[in-house]
Amino acid sequence: MSPIMRRRLDAFCRNRRGFWSLWIFLALFVISLGAELIANNKPILVSFEGTLYSPILKTYSELEFGGEFDAPADFRDPFIQNLIEEAGGWMLWPIIRYNYQTINYDLPSPAPSPPSWENWLGTDDQARDVMARVIYGFRISVLFALVLTLASSVIGVAAGAVQGYYGGKVDLLFQRFIEIWSGLPVLFLLIILASLVEPNFWWLLGIMLLFSWMNLVDVVRAEFLRGRNLEYVRAARALGLSNSTIMFRHVLPNAMVATLTFMPFIFNGSIVTLTALDFLGFGLPPGSPSLGELVAQGKENLHAPWLGLSAFFTLALMLTLLIFIGEAVRDAFDPRKIN
Repeated sequence: MSPIMRRRLDAFCRNRRGFWSLWIFLALFVISLGAELIANNKPILVSFEGTLYSPILKTYSELEFGGEFDAPADFRDPFIQNLIEEAGGWMLWPIIRYNYQTINYDLPSPAPSPPSWENWLGTDDQARDVMARVIYGFRISVLFALVLTLASSVIGVAAGAVQGYYGGKVDLLFQRFIEIWSGLPVLFLLIILASLVEPNFWWLLGIMLLFSWMNLVDVVRAEFLRGRNLEYVRAARALGLSNSTIMFRHVLPNAMVATLTFMPFIFNGSIVTLTALDFLGFGLPPGSPSLGELVAQGKENLHAPWLGLSAFFTLALMLTLLIFIGEAVRDAFDPRKIN
């Protein structure tokens, strides 16, 4: 690691708010990656007649446990549970015995029901466990934002590098194209396309990628416009190095400083965009674990405040941690704040 990167890392660690926010966010994300082991309507392990089964990895028939039908075993069914217990077996359940689409048919009150020992954050208006949907929704929001941020950053950096390095007509034509492309009504396009194709994770990611790559173009373009006439770039050009080598080996590392400071905020904006689209009904397919859909349920069910509060505190915590991380990264790459 170079001395300047070591100083930047030390500056980031000295920012206690950003440092601990990073660790808390990583811990929550890692936990959400194992959502199936935390919230699931299937047991992690089942012991039956001396044989171990893993229902979360494979679907088993009722016949394998002494049932009557050749259908997938429902381990929440008391009949299947009694068959396993009578054979001297046991089941290792997750902490929450619901996944994001499991319906609780034994609610003490009509859905949405308030928090209880069975449903820690209550249920939504379709009797699904809110805690399970928050865990799965957190994971899909972070993964969506991560993929979108990385993909848009690659395209945006490449476009800004070409504009700034070559300049002239290339820069002029590219800027006019960006002005026209950025003026397109993204929400209207999503509404039109949603009526033609059922949206899913990858479809929505592709549509958002068409417009999100422009966030970094101006920053990278400015860095390349400034750096293309510096002495070391002229020397590299005089030595016969190709334009691609000069761009990505010599100029890009300096441009990446500004890029890295913007990426946490782009990540944050991606989560907000997905949540807003889900709230409006133009995001993920119906039934998907979505924080935006939970916000919409909170708006429609004002008599069930646990829905709105669960969505609010989840989003507030997530976005606050990301903002603190982004501020720490920005300060770490600021030469005026590195001692």
